[in-house]
Amino acid sequence: VQLVESGGGTVQTGGALRLSCVGSGYTDNSYCMAWFRQAPGKEREGVVAISSDGTPLYEESVEGRFTISRDNAANTLLLQMNNLEPEDTAIYYCARGKRQYCVLSSKYFGDWGQGTQVTVSS
Repeated sequence: VQLVESGGGTVQTGGALRLSCVGSGYTDNSYCMAWFRQAPGKEREGVVAISSDGTPLYEESVEGRFTISRDNAANTLLLQMNNLEPEDTAIYYCARGKRQYCVLSSKYFGDWGQGTQVTVSS
């Protein structure tokens, strides 16, 4: 399994970015997919997850600003991030779950991308 993220960059506060993750090496799209992030000096945290039927699970601080979606036919996971804040600065990772249901904890995910840097300047 390989997950490749793209779309990171540097924006000012209030700006927007769209992250993409393209998966390969698997055909079963019934598992939960998610975005995690890790800021310098902090532990990796779950941002948002989505089940195969499109049901999202958002971390409280991003709800209303971030939107997750997935295209199972294309093995693609997207994250639209609006109204970005400096606190959103982190490396963002795409992850494929071990279960069909979603829990925003890294122990429920077994495949990870290499990450893409998001920097929000104040």
